[in-house]
Amino acid sequence: MKIELVTNLKRQATKILADLHSSREPILITEHGRPSAYLVDVDDFESMKNRMSILEGIARGETAFEEGRFLNHADAKEKLAKWLK
Repeated sequence: MKIELVTNLKRQATKILADLHSSREPILITEHGRPSAYLVDVDDFESMKNRMSILEGIARGETAFEEGRFLNHADAKEKLAKWLK
Protein backbone atom coordinates (compact mmCIF):
# COMPACT_ATOMS: atom_id res chain seq x y z
CA MET A 1 0.00 0.00 0.00
CA LYS A 2 1.26 3.42 -0.90
CA ILE A 3 1.59 6.08 1.80
CA GLU A 4 1.47 9.82 1.12
CA LEU A 5 1.80 12.85 3.33
CA VAL A 6 -1.20 15.18 3.31
CA THR A 7 1.13 17.98 2.15
CA ASN A 8 2.11 15.88 -0.88
CA LEU A 9 -1.58 15.34 -1.62
CA LYS A 10 -2.14 19.09 -1.54
CA ARG A 11 0.80 19.76 -3.86
CA GLN A 12 0.48 16.82 -6.24
CA ALA A 13 -3.20 15.88 -6.18
CA THR A 14 -3.48 15.38 -9.95
CA LYS A 15 -0.46 13.07 -10.11
CA ILE A 16 -1.49 11.12 -7.01
CA LEU A 17 -5.02 10.65 -8.37
CA ALA A 18 -3.66 9.51 -11.73
CA ASP A 19 -1.45 6.95 -9.97
CA LEU A 20 -4.43 5.83 -7.89
CA HIS A 21 -6.62 5.29 -10.95
CA SER A 22 -3.91 3.38 -12.81
CA SER A 23 -2.82 1.14 -9.91
CA ARG A 24 -6.21 0.97 -8.12
CA GLU A 25 -4.19 0.53 -4.94
CA PRO A 26 -5.50 2.45 -1.89
CA ILE A 27 -3.29 5.25 -0.60
CA LEU A 28 -2.89 5.92 3.11
CA ILE A 29 -2.80 9.66 3.80
CA THR A 30 -0.86 10.69 6.88
CA GLU A 31 -0.88 13.90 8.92
CA HIS A 32 1.92 14.62 11.38
CA GLY A 33 3.18 11.06 10.92
CA ARG A 34 -0.14 9.46 11.83
CA PRO A 35 -2.69 7.71 9.59
CA SER A 36 -5.49 10.11 8.71
CA ALA A 37 -7.47 8.73 5.77
CA TYR A 38 -7.48 6.28 2.89
CA LEU A 39 -7.80 7.44 -0.68
CA VAL A 40 -9.49 4.80 -2.85
CA ASP A 41 -10.74 4.58 -6.42
CA VAL A 42 -14.46 5.36 -6.79
CA ASP A 43 -15.32 2.01 -8.40
CA ASP A 44 -13.46 0.13 -5.66
CA PHE A 45 -15.26 2.14 -2.97
CA GLU A 46 -18.68 1.41 -4.51
CA SER A 47 -17.80 -2.29 -4.71
CA MET A 48 -16.76 -2.30 -1.03
CA LYS A 49 -20.02 -0.57 -0.06
CA ASN A 50 -22.05 -3.19 -1.94
CA ARG A 51 -20.14 -6.04 -0.32
CA MET A 52 -20.60 -4.48 3.12
CA SER A 53 -24.34 -4.17 2.53
CA ILE A 54 -24.56 -7.86 1.64
CA LEU A 55 -22.54 -8.88 4.69
CA GLU A 56 -24.73 -6.72 6.96
CA GLY A 57 -27.83 -8.43 5.55
CA ILE A 58 -26.34 -11.85 6.24
CA ALA A 59 -25.47 -10.79 9.80
CA ARG A 60 -29.05 -9.56 10.37
CA GLY A 61 -30.37 -12.91 9.11
CA GLU A 62 -28.05 -14.86 11.39
CA THR A 63 -29.11 -12.76 14.37
CA ALA A 64 -32.78 -13.25 13.55
CA PHE A 65 -32.25 -17.01 13.28
CA GLU A 66 -30.40 -17.14 16.62
CA GLU A 67 -33.27 -15.19 18.23
CA GLY A 68 -35.84 -17.58 16.76
CA ARG A 69 -37.33 -14.98 14.41
CA PHE A 70 -37.91 -17.14 11.35
CA LEU A 71 -40.71 -19.03 9.59
CA ASN A 72 -40.78 -22.54 8.20
CA HIS A 73 -41.32 -22.91 4.45
CA ALA A 74 -45.08 -23.49 4.61
CA ASP A 75 -45.72 -20.50 6.91
CA ALA A 76 -43.49 -18.25 4.82
CA LYS A 77 -45.27 -19.34 1.62
CA GLU A 78 -48.66 -18.65 3.18
CA LYS A 79 -47.65 -15.23 4.48
CA LEU A 80 -46.14 -14.28 1.13
CA ALA A 81 -49.25 -15.41 -0.74
CA LYS A 82 -51.39 -13.13 1.45
CA TRP A 83 -48.99 -10.24 0.93
CA LEU A 84 -48.99 -10.65 -2.86
CA LYS A 85 -52.81 -10.59 -3.15
